[in-house]
Amino acid sequence: MLTEKNPDGYLSAAEIPLSRLYLYMAGVFFTAALVWVYNLMNYSVFKIHWLMAALAFTKSTSLVFHSINYYFINTEGHPIEGWAVMYYITHLLKGALLFITLALIGTGWAFVKYILSDKEKKIFMIVIPLQVLANVAYIIIESTEEGSSEYYVWKEILFLVDLICCGAILFPVVWSIRHLQEASSTDGKAAMNLEKLKLFRHYYVMIVCYIYFTRIIAILLKITMPFRWQWCYEFLVEVSTLIFFVLTGYKFRPASNNPYLQLPQDEDDVENDEVVTESGALEGISKVKKTSNGRERQKESTL
Repeated sequence: MLTEKNPDGYLSAAEIPLSRLYLYMAGVFFTAALVWVYNLMNYSVFKIHWLMAALAFTKSTSLVFHSINYYFINTEGHPIEGWAVMYYITHLLKGALLFITLALIGTGWAFVKYILSDKEKKIFMIVIPLQVLANVAYIIIESTEEGSSEYYVWKEILFLVDLICCGAILFPVVWSIRHLQEASSTDGKAAMNLEKLKLFRHYYVMIVCYIYFTRIIAILLKITMPFRWQWCYEFLVEVSTLIFFVLTGYKFRPASNNPYLQLPQDEDDVENDEVVTESGALEGISKVKKTSNGRERQKESTL
């Protein structure tokens, strides 16, 4: 029997810092989730906002179990089955929630409309099973020796499926942008639709940058950096994910200065005073009575 061990534990030099890294990032995500929930308590919100909060808490929990899993691997030489199972479950939930939330925001659900078209529902029918497959591939990779043949097969499957999922969530954003472009010139609410169009264009760019960095740039950096510093790859991925979460929350935040709340949501909010008269002698004179919400008016002729 041959036992390989570093002075600080069973993990390699590139993996020893990961346990602390995941624990620190879990604390950061948990703090961000608390701040987000605090903001939700002060404004009128959509259901998608609570889903975003659930995603942040699930991400934090997943990182905690990931940290515990690495801790036992480092101290015992192998993962503890119970903690590993908890990590895989939370990792699966986090992945599913991430792509569902991004796709719902991309379709404009709750922000632009309250129903999903058949074309948009098909995206979820594709993305969710692919996410399950991606997580199965990830679990097999984590529990398989790197020298085995199936390790590289499942690694390629994971990379391909992950790219397909990332590409699929871009389609709803493109459809929303096209819908807002058409609506801005036809429904008489050009200002409101142009604000939403600008917001979704920024969101599209954010998703593309996030995918490009975490799936391409970070991997290239991992290949080029020295072995003992390869843990920086995980650090860059987690930090970029945190930045992406924060920017998404900021863009779609429930606040008084949000473009959705700044602009009128229906044509009744646009106030157009009309003059009602019954006598040519008193033409141009009217009495207007407004209710508390400013939307209903009772107009009486002045005698």
